[in-house]
Amino acid sequence: MINMYIKIKSYFFKLFYSLDRQAIQDGVTLGKANYIESRFWGSEGYLITIGDHCQITTGVKMFTHGGGQVLRYEYPNFDSFGKVVVGSYVYIGARSLIMPGVTIGDHVLVAAGSVVTKSIPSNVVVGGNPAKIICSLKTFEERNLSYNLNSKGMSYIEKKRMLMKLSEDKFIRKEMIK
Repeated sequence: MINMYIKIKSYFFKLFYSLDRQAIQDGVTLGKANYIESRFWGSEGYLITIGDHCQITTGVKMFTHGGGQVLRYEYPNFDSFGKVVVGSYVYIGARSLIMPGVTIGDHVLVAAGSVVTKSIPSNVVVGGNPAKIICSLKTFEERNLSYNLNSKGMSYIEKKRMLMKLSEDKFIRKEMIK
């Protein structure tokens, strides 16, 4: 009966509370001014720490354990865990996976869909499966600063109006794969 109560409470909590509050409810230690769009913190959210001014986007999953089942035939109670630590001013792109024991430094951009299997130093951009360093944050800044439109804080309508009037050279364009 208590188990059913906990499941119902958890369901309603996820339905009516912000994702930040859900993360805290799951035990995640959150710094200040974060933007959270993920709901998956595994079963040990209390092993996850996120710094300040981070953006954790849609579908990001952070794991604190896993794989133990393959050894339980010989070690029935086998479990191993790793903490996940995310620094400050970190952006983790959509559907990225962060594995147990990973520490992500400050000022890091994790590209969408990345599988982070190793810790990441500060001031870099990483991406891929497994994630690798793509460039320094300084290089990313140099490549993208000319596309800055200063639209942060605009309303949806203001932003749409501005973007629809822009010339093509103001939009990011990627080169062809060789």
